[in-house]
This record gives sequence, structure tokens and C-alpha cells, in this order.
Amino acid sequence: MIRCVRIWTGEDQNSHVEEGWIDLKPGAHGDLLSGKIDVTSASLQETEPGGTYAWHTAPVRQLVVTLSGTLDFSTRGGQHFVLAPGDILLAEDTTGGGHTWRLVDDQPWRRLYVVLGKDAPVPFKRATPADRR
Repeated sequence: MIRCVRIWTGEDQNSHVEEGWIDLKPGAHGDLLSGKIDVTSASLQETEPGGTYAWHTAPVRQLVVTLSGTLDFSTRGGQHFVLAPGDILLAEDTTGGGHTWRLVDDQPWRRLYVVLGKDAPVPFKRATPADRR
């Protein structure tokens, strides 16, 4: 199971958060796989330890895969979540109040941005309260 946090813009024009995972199905050689996801581009970025980014929205609908660094994200509604290496952010809050983040460890934030194709489905599964126990 690959942890994924989805952030999106609600009807109130604020960013909202839900935790879950990327749904994987049994595949060859005992691996778990997602289906292919339509993407338009990918790029890499690094931010030095101690970095922060003030209120902003995602520039496009994208997956952000954290390779190193631990971050604390906040929404204007007071929701907080932490991303650690190996986590995926499904960023869909391209309008509204946005979110902010700050690095909370001594590592750089190295990440892979994967811009999703128009209306590309992502196999995100929302966690239920029973999953969080």
C-alpha cells in the first residue's frame, strides 16, 4: 500500500484534505500494480532544509512524490498533515484558499512532480475510520 494524501478545493473555496492510499492490484511476479495513469509531464525539484512555501494553490492537477524530507502541510481551515519519504500528494486544489508547507526535518525536500492528463483517473482510495485504527 502506498500512502497518498489528497488535497482539493471544496465548495467553500478552501482546501480540504483526506488520507488514503493508491489502490494496487495483484500483478506479475507477486507485485502489486496500479493501472497506467495518463500524464503529460514529469519533473524533479529540490528545496533546501528549513524551506517553507506561503499560501498557494497547486498550479495544475498533479501527483507529488516525496523522495526525501518530511513536511508539515496546513490548510486555511486548520487541517494539518505530514508527508514523509515515499508518500504521494494528489494535489487538486488548483483554486481557492490553498495550502502552505514547511520542512520539519534536516533533509532537503526532493520530489517528483507528475502532471496528470486531462481528467486522468487516479486510483486513490480514501481511508475509512476503521483503516486508521
